[in-house]
Amino acid sequence: MTSAGTSPQADPGSVLRRSLLVWGLGDLALGRRGIALAWLLAEVAAIVLVAYLVIGLAGTTWYLVPFLAGIGILVAWALQAVRAYRRAQLAAAAIGPTPPRSPAAAVAWLSLPLLLWGVGFWLVAAGAASPSATVDRFETLWPDLAPGSQAGTAIGLRQTDVDVAAKALGHLRQLCAAGTLSADCADDPSGLLRDVRFSITQPDAESSVAEAQVVTFERRPSTFLGFISGTELVPVPSDTVLTLELRLVPSPLPGGWVSGAGRWQVVNVRAP
Repeated sequence: MTSAGTSPQADPGSVLRRSLLVWGLGDLALGRRGIALAWLLAEVAAIVLVAYLVIGLAGTTWYLVPFLAGIGILVAWALQAVRAYRRAQLAAAAIGPTPPRSPAAAVAWLSLPLLLWGVGFWLVAAGAASPSATVDRFETLWPDLAPGSQAGTAIGLRQTDVDVAAKALGHLRQLCAAGTLSADCADDPSGLLRDVRFSITQPDAESSVAEAQVVTFERRPSTFLGFISGTELVPVPSDTVLTLELRLVPSPLPGGWVSGAGRWQVVNVRAP
């Protein structure tokens, strides 16, 4: 016999697997159509909300908001599945000690979307959340810049800034040809930056300056544990080839909604 309002096919294991597939499917198997519809609508709304937050905030100083929202979805996903599973157990009068190979172990499969979210999110997030993140994006793009190139639009550079950065890259090529840089600096464009270091200063919370400096390495004496003598290579700045001025600019959400989030952007590029 089955309880009133419960489907004869409402096996607890089946209910759990359905709930993990789509929110509310487990409740639907239990005959709780209203609850099932509410869960389904909640899932759609949650996905839309997280997508909205990711688009608007993932690259800003508020990057943790969409990340935590995504974690919240995974928690709700597990909760609705477990609740439906336990309700199915109650309906079958099967509540008792959880066996080692219980269908409830299927909830462990949620570790896969958790892993995908945790890794995938950070591949695209926080790209402009700090001066160092913005400088890192610029440094990655810098070897591909050329006079008149449109590549700089990816990080919001003006055409004049692109031209200045390309000119500084030409200066590095001259240093490479003169033997000032590492021996393999001409092997590929990124090799020109192997001996370049960015130093960042932040006079206040809304502006910052980064200097690209060519460094040489000097061997200096050092000690280990205070008494073991040795040497270490220390980078020493020798030439400033480029200066970036950065500013924290407001970043409204899609649709014009104002938030307190901001993005660090390169607003000016100067060469000596």
